[in-house]
Amino acid sequence: ILVNVVLGLIPSFPESSALYTACKMVRWLSAKLGPTVASRHVARNLLRLLTSCYVGPTRQQFTVSSGESPPLSASNIYQKRPVLGDIVSGPVLSCLLHIAHLYGEPVLTYQYLPYISYLVAPGSTSGPSRLNSRKEAGLLAAVTLTQKIIVYLSDTTLMDILPRISHEVLLPVLGFLTSLVTGFPSGAQARTVLCMKTISLIALICLRIGQEMVQQHLSEPVATFFQVFSQLHELRHQDLKLGPAGHSEGQLPEVAFSDGQQRPVDPTLLDELQKVFTLEMAYTIYVPFSCLLGDIIRKIIPNHELVGELAGLYLESVSPSSRNPASMEPTVPSTSPEWDSQGGSCPRDDGHSGTFGSVLVGNRIQIPSDSQPENPGPLGPISGVGGGGLGSGSEDNALKRELPRSAHGLSGNWLAYWQYEIGVSQQDAHFHFHQIRLQSFPGHSGAVKCVAPLSSEDFFLSGSKDRTVRLWPLYNYGDGTSETAPRLIYAQHRKSVFYVGQLEAPQHVVSCDGAVHVWDPFTGKTLRTVEPLDSRVPLTAVAVMPAPHTSITMASSDSTLRFVDCRKPGLQHEFRLGGGLNPGLVRSLAVSPSGRSVVAGFSSGFMVLLDTRTGLVLRGWPAHEGDILQIKAVEGSVLVSSSSDHSLTVWKELEQKPTHHYKSASDPIHTFDLYGSEVVTGTVANKIGVCSLLEPPSQATTKLSSENFRGTLTSLALLPTKRHLLLGSDNGVIRLLA
Repeated sequence: ILVNVVLGLIPSFPESSALYTACKMVRWLSAKLGPTVASRHVARNLLRLLTSCYVGPTRQQFTVSSGESPPLSASNIYQKRPVLGDIVSGPVLSCLLHIAHLYGEPVLTYQYLPYISYLVAPGSTSGPSRLNSRKEAGLLAAVTLTQKIIVYLSDTTLMDILPRISHEVLLPVLGFLTSLVTGFPSGAQARTVLCMKTISLIALICLRIGQEMVQQHLSEPVATFFQVFSQLHELRHQDLKLGPAGHSEGQLPEVAFSDGQQRPVDPTLLDELQKVFTLEMAYTIYVPFSCLLGDIIRKIIPNHELVGELAGLYLESVSPSSRNPASMEPTVPSTSPEWDSQGGSCPRDDGHSGTFGSVLVGNRIQIPSDSQPENPGPLGPISGVGGGGLGSGSEDNALKRELPRSAHGLSGNWLAYWQYEIGVSQQDAHFHFHQIRLQSFPGHSGAVKCVAPLSSEDFFLSGSKDRTVRLWPLYNYGDGTSETAPRLIYAQHRKSVFYVGQLEAPQHVVSCDGAVHVWDPFTGKTLRTVEPLDSRVPLTAVAVMPAPHTSITMASSDSTLRFVDCRKPGLQHEFRLGGGLNPGLVRSLAVSPSGRSVVAGFSSGFMVLLDTRTGLVLRGWPAHEGDILQIKAVEGSVLVSSSSDHSLTVWKELEQKPTHHYKSASDPIHTFDLYGSEVVTGTVANKIGVCSLLEPPSQATTKLSSENFRGTLTSLALLPTKRHLLLGSDNGVIRLLA
């Protein structure tokens, strides 16, 4: 919900402090949530939002400022001329690039590029069609995002994915752009903007890879782009009728072209196409591309002479004394091999032979020095916010920019798991355990007795036999083999710590070793200690009340349940649970999500349900034949309990018979956690199981391999948002697995 609210602010207030705050919030959330959640919920929504930035004719108008070059000038082929949609989308692109900075180049190639391919994919119908406004905006957003991606890709990655870019992005976009049967809702204006953006994109790729690679990989897109001029030229001479006469109703006439192909043509679109592919557009395309491609333009563009003649006609109409551009020698810049966006000069013909912008001097490759000033921050200021808008700085005209390396960059197991997660449907409510090791947390010198993630899932707590509680960060790091140090160690306990949890309302940590300690997780300072009234009657189980409550419930060995409010001294309530019986020691406590009831599990297998508001015992029943090992309370008055009798049972609070009953074949389920309507279980045999609270008894189990987990499983906790498992062992090491 928070992500959607924040993202909703971005296109609504393009020049406000609210927008700046929203962008900062998105960046903060992207780092806090981790790679999988950020990609699934933040980046995915940002990508959808990018399309909205270009919907409607208003967003597709060129923004012309004083002193700027006129529209469609040959001098600005690579210096992208922004439309209003570019200004609106600036913050969205900035946030998308920030996520790529955090988690590395795979975000660009495995998430952004497939989404671009989805945006530009042609429809299922091959007949006459008209784009809707959403598809039209998606094409503009796709080309804009591709331009950003190309700039930040390394040379090796660019060459690896160049065939994909050609076949999955450029050719589909050109299919819509040069289509003789598909109209644009916004007419010639939208097609013109898409044409200019596509020219800029192809020019960028040509400048990055050099002439030889263009001939190998981009011949088809470039030829397709130029071919539309020949098609329109032939249609003008054929004088195609605008009426439906001569062909059946609902069927477009087919025209034979000089290349021997017959193509359907929608006569009503000819006016729109002629407004876009004018003499000026021919000049805009021909002169720069003749400089970029040099002599190979004759090899890959069959109709280059025709386009050159059209460009010459434009020059004559502007200045009758101008020469034909086909006979003009390209101007060679004296200082830089890159395209001069201000002067419109061309790159050296011999400087781009597949050397990615470097210059061949004799038998050596000379790398030009980078004259661009460094921007503040890893990716510069938020584009479109504050002083500089889109296209205002050198960042938007750079051929290549290094994607800064981050400590949280994806590699190894983290990358493999992230690739899997972004492909999982958001509607999938099941927990899938793949036994992928993501991180290790060594440090405890004794067995880990309990682990508990904080509510934000960016840190977790662990308690151990070594009498310490440790606070660990949960940010991704390394390739799955990395070890993480604790952020804080609480060492005020005198005995083995068997419980640790977070009191969510005041953000305090509660831990117990027979006495309860309440302490600050930010400073490690002890705020309060609750000792048992009698040292011979220690506390055996503890649970914290859910927010907004600030109470702690504690059970002692004499079957007494006590409540303590961490804001007030003394006891809040005290209730006897035994009721004249001798059910044994309280092994586990669980508080309902509403805080209205608490259930206690005894060593005899007996369970007692108590109303926290009145102190009345609502129910007491023999639930198991052995010790109660753990209890969890779920929404809907559901209880889940496990016992040493190898059973896991699901109960309704006030119903006599259990809803479901699972039996472990070999070992008791001594630890488990909940994920929606599923239970994730663990046994001392290092087996992880997943079973449903709703369906008939069935359980899928996985044996932990010694490569991923060593020692004996002692505790388990699940991160429901990130879908990770924290597994504690008897050797003091905690593992994060997915």
